[in-house]
Amino acid sequence: MIDLHYFPTPNGWKVSIALEELDLPYRVVACNIGRGDQFKPDFLAISPNNRMPAIVDTEPAFGGEPVSVFESGAILQYLAEKTGRLLPTDPRGRLQALEWMYWQMANQGPMCGQAGHFRNYAPEKIEYGIERYSNEAHRLYRVLDERLAGREFVADEFSMADILCWPWVHLREHHGQSFEEFPQLERWYEQLLARPAFERGLAVGLDLVKESGGMDEEARRTLFGQR
Repeated sequence: MIDLHYFPTPNGWKVSIALEELDLPYRVVACNIGRGDQFKPDFLAISPNNRMPAIVDTEPAFGGEPVSVFESGAILQYLAEKTGRLLPTDPRGRLQALEWMYWQMANQGPMCGQAGHFRNYAPEKIEYGIERYSNEAHRLYRVLDERLAGREFVADEFSMADILCWPWVHLREHHGQSFEEFPQLERWYEQLLARPAFERGLAVGLDLVKESGGMDEEARRTLFGQR
């Protein structure tokens, strides 16, 4: 069994979708990030960067005691290696998938996250911040669109690279982007949205949003005021 410490965000969806695709048994452990669950000692013991998602695998493939994994990219790589699925087995194909997984973690996620913050959550509309990160998000959308030209998936086969990249595109309007200039990206997005595991993964934890209390001042301080 895998315990998934989770709240429904793009990074959380990566793991819920991957678990659904792999048909692995898991249990959702709510991590209400707007109310500070990510700073509790029990959570910090498995995710010292106080960010969800994180998992605890009670039956690791290599045996022994339960193992915890934090950072969504590391989690998906761990799950792929545990099951022998969703990463290419040939060395060149595996390297290609890993390149795009790290691209997502280092570029798409952070830049689109900043675009979303300055566009939607910053208490002041700072035009430089909005323009800077919206432009960078647009550039990264173009990078991914060009990568998908003439190919079905981000790597040569459906892989964890697709699962990592897709949830941030799902929230494209949140960071000021659309499919108008990116037809290859739209085709890929819609193709993955039609997969049953993506639909199930997106639905995980929707009740947690209702219970979280929304983006009030307490949530803003918890999410954006830490040092």
